[in-house]
Amino acid sequence: MADLPEPEEVFKTRRLGGRQIVQFVIGPSLIALGISIGSGEWLLGPGAIGEFGFVGVGWVITVSAILQTFYNVECARYVTATGEVPVVGFGRVPPGWKLWVPFSLIAFYFAFIFGGWAAGAGQGLFALITGRTHRPDEIEWVRLLAIGLLLAVFVITALARKVSRTLELANWVLVGTLLVVLVVVCLVVVPWSVWWEGVRGLVTPAAPPEGITATTLGALAGFTALASGLNWYAMNHYRDKGYGMGSRVGFLSGMRGTQQEVRAVGVTFPDTPENTSRWRRWYRLLMIDLWLVFFGGAMIGMLLPTILMAHVVATSGETPTTANVPTFTAEHLGADYGQGMFYLMLVVGVLVLFSTQLGIFEALVRNFTDAAHATSPRLRRRLEGDPRKFYYPYMLVVLVVIAAALHLALPVELVQISANMSNFGALMFPFALMYLNSRLPRAARPRPWHYVILVLNVLFFGFFFVNFAYEFITGGPLVAF
Repeated sequence: MADLPEPEEVFKTRRLGGRQIVQFVIGPSLIALGISIGSGEWLLGPGAIGEFGFVGVGWVITVSAILQTFYNVECARYVTATGEVPVVGFGRVPPGWKLWVPFSLIAFYFAFIFGGWAAGAGQGLFALITGRTHRPDEIEWVRLLAIGLLLAVFVITALARKVSRTLELANWVLVGTLLVVLVVVCLVVVPWSVWWEGVRGLVTPAAPPEGITATTLGALAGFTALASGLNWYAMNHYRDKGYGMGSRVGFLSGMRGTQQEVRAVGVTFPDTPENTSRWRRWYRLLMIDLWLVFFGGAMIGMLLPTILMAHVVATSGETPTTANVPTFTAEHLGADYGQGMFYLMLVVGVLVLFSTQLGIFEALVRNFTDAAHATSPRLRRRLEGDPRKFYYPYMLVVLVVIAAALHLALPVELVQISANMSNFGALMFPFALMYLNSRLPRAARPRPWHYVILVLNVLFFGFFFVNFAYEFITGGPLVAF
């Protein structure tokens, strides 16, 4: 146990005004946002809207984003109050780490190891290089490009001084550039009537459109914002950023950084008036990072690609398929506005999906490293206080596994599997968070209505997973619209 630090102490600034919050505090949500504005916002959302329209689909996006942001708050609450990352904290839930740590990793890996997020980036990069979409006999080139982008992620993390900070800076550039370009393109290309249709679709409850399956809708719900029940995998960055007690635990440094020891277990704080006051300050910073940046960015990031897709579908008379969603908008806008627009949209698509690739690939390695380091005293002795000795070799192992998994299906089909497996995580991890957060220091514990929101996560995303599992096993939908 130790006292909570003041935010100014952690971020090494005399005061925390608006500029300092942008400069020093915002960051973990940007990494999560960089992941989210990819598979869900660039592939599944536009694909569903392009085929079925906004009515009955848009409100699922909004509900999913709201529920996921509340869920992220509860994940980040635990990290900020203890300095422990969720995959390690789950090991404190009965019957203990021997069940929960392996189970958490299996659920996370099964959702993301298939590499649909990497294959989508490779598909966009192929079109950018060749000026056209790939033919069926060229799919291997797409996969090789996806593997090349995975190697680029390895190089980025290897050159980092502090891995989380490098990911933050990369996403400042990627997400900022993407949103600016998309806003400008949508203002120039998309009629105001389509903007209004998109906004109205996001806030108007309606029955799902006829013909859409619960699996398709569940994939969209799962990968709107981030990854529904598996969002905890991206919350480790609050520890590395130094939020609250995370500053007492340590962080993963890059190869160019100085060696940093990471504690095997967390550090929490005693219930004192001073710590209560400091906790309120940290909690306000969490609200800014998650609601203003993550939720706001996710909604804008979903609105812009979907209204662009809706406009393209309306003007072309064609609808996207799972095979051409990554390049569909670029092809048709290029036909209407010239090669410059074609290449601009391909660049946007590649950067969108690469930001997802950057975050997910690193998270696969980070969570396994944190779990192994926390649960294995033998490994800690061999690492001699330097987790990098495990982190980077293991990253190469994961790269090889994903390279093989890329050959299993088309990119969007792989993403749909991942999204529905994320919904599987919503069946149990919210309950684990309830257990953990109810045992935090009194000042940090959630209010009763927070538990209600977590139960709603279970019901909403669990409904879609049950439908996915039934259809996967029987070949027919449990619920048809």
